[in-house]
Amino acid sequence: MIAHVDSYLPLEACGLLAGRGTKVDAVLPVKNQAKSPVRFVMDPLEQLHAFEWIDSRHLDLIGIFHSHPTGPETVSPTDIAEAAYAVVHVILARADQGWRAHGFWIENGGFQEVHLQIG
Repeated sequence: MIAHVDSYLPLEACGLLAGRGTKVDAVLPVKNQAKSPVRFVMDPLEQLHAFEWIDSRHLDLIGIFHSHPTGPETVSPTDIAEAAYAVVHVILARADQGWRAHGFWIENGGFQEVHLQIG
C-alpha cells in the first residue's frame, strides 16, 4: 500500500484488500480516476478486474484503502457518503515524512475506528 500511495503523490491513491477472515492476503492497487489530491474514484474497469482476481482465487473483499496526502487521519464526509461496501476502510494519512494507517468501519452515515494489526 505504501509504495502505491507514494507513487500517486500529491494525489489520493486507492485500492482493494483481499483475504480470508480478517487477514489480508493481497493488496490490489486501483487507479484513481478522479486524479485529485482530496478525492478518489476507483477506475471501474480496474476495479472490475480486481474483483474478478479476488473471485478467481476464492478470496473475499475485506477492505478498501485510500490515502489522504494532506490529511486528515480520519474519514471525510465524502468517504462516509460514498462508502458502498461493508468492509474495513483503511486510510493512509501523511505524517512526519511517512504514512499512518487507520482503519474505520463506515455504516449508516457514521463511522467507528477499528484496530489494525499490521505485521
